[in-house]
Amino acid sequence: MSRSTAAEAPWMVLVGPAGAGKTSLGREIAARAHRPFVDLDAAADSYYAQVGWSIARLRGRIGAVGRPTAEAEWEPARAHAVACVVIDHPGAVIALGAGHTSYSDHQHLATVRTALEPCREVIRILPHPDRDISLAVLRRRCTASKGRSWIIDGRDFLAGWVDDPGTRTVATRTVYTLDETPAQTAARLLGNG
Repeated sequence: MSRSTAAEAPWMVLVGPAGAGKTSLGREIAARAHRPFVDLDAAADSYYAQVGWSIARLRGRIGAVGRPTAEAEWEPARAHAVACVVIDHPGAVIALGAGHTSYSDHQHLATVRTALEPCREVIRILPHPDRDISLAVLRRRCTASKGRSWIIDGRDFLAGWVDDPGTRTVATRTVYTLDETPAQTAARLLGNG
């Protein structure tokens, strides 16, 4: 897999925990900037299949070994998906799901970091600068929109994503959405709000 140059890289990549609003914000930014939008969570199945994974296999492994162990086994497929989406979508606005920048194995994080290096902007999205406020807002959003708190098998995935050092290292900056709508945050990020 060859590395992208800055000219061939995605125009903007959004990272952060579940419930941060990456998809809504990404769609808004892409529309305003006249760029294609890619949500890796929606597009990743074909990339996972290239390395022998699928969401069905992940579900099966979760049932067999529990979510934390299955997530660790799935890491190579997630890193592969990030590397591929960066190459396949130059000039796009891309939203990466929370797990696509959070790894227990440093080798997989290094793969993602290398893939994202040519990207002009990799923006970490959080609701608030205060960690506990962010976590409370995200938990409320995830419970309301997906019916899940992200506390699974005794592990708080949402807190892990908020605190994840890997996500911070791949980001070029962190943006706090506070009480803004996606349109307001997009306007601010694009310098016309």
